[in-house]
Amino acid sequence: MAARVAKLTPGQLDCLLLVDQHWSSKEIAAELKISPHTVDQRIRQALSILGVERRTQAARIVVQVKGPYQRLIHQSPYIPDEVQTGHPEAAVSIQIRHADRAGEIGEAGFLTEQRPVSFQSSLQPPFATRSNPRNEMNVGQRLFWIAAIAIGAAFSAGMYLAGLESLSRLLSS
Repeated sequence: MAARVAKLTPGQLDCLLLVDQHWSSKEIAAELKISPHTVDQRIRQALSILGVERRTQAARIVVQVKGPYQRLIHQSPYIPDEVQTGHPEAAVSIQIRHADRAGEIGEAGFLTEQRPVSFQSSLQPPFATRSNPRNEMNVGQRLFWIAAIAIGAAFSAGMYLAGLESLSRLLSS
C-alpha cells in the first residue's frame, strides 16, 4: 500500500487527510482554498490509484502510511535581536512578552495571525464568512439563530399582512 500512497499527489494527500478528520468536501475546499468540485475530483483520482471504493477507506490507508493531518503552526517572522540565548525558557518569555502585540503589524511589516482580544459578542453569523468559512457554532448559538430567524420571519409576515389590509381599506374607501 505504501507504494500506491507514494503515487498520490500532495493535493490528493491533503484532501484524504482531511477526510480522515471527518471534513466534508465543502469544508476541505474552504480550508485548501479550492473548489468543492476540485476536492471531489482529487478524491476520485485517489480512490482509483489506491484501488478502493470509499473515501473513508482511502483516508485510513493514507493515515496508516503518512500519519494524521497536522495544520501548520504560524510563527511570527519577527524575532528581536536582543535575546540570543539557548535556554528554552527564553522562547517562552519572548512569547509572553510579545503576546500584547497580537493582531498588530510588527516592525518587519508582517501582520501576526492572532487577533487582539475584544469584548465584542462571540455570536457568529449563521452563514460562512471569509474570516470564518466553517460552521463552528455551538448548540446554543444555533438555537438562537433559529429562534431569531423564526421571529424575524413572523414579524415580516405580520407587517406584510398589515400592509395588505391597510391597502385594501384605502382602496375600498
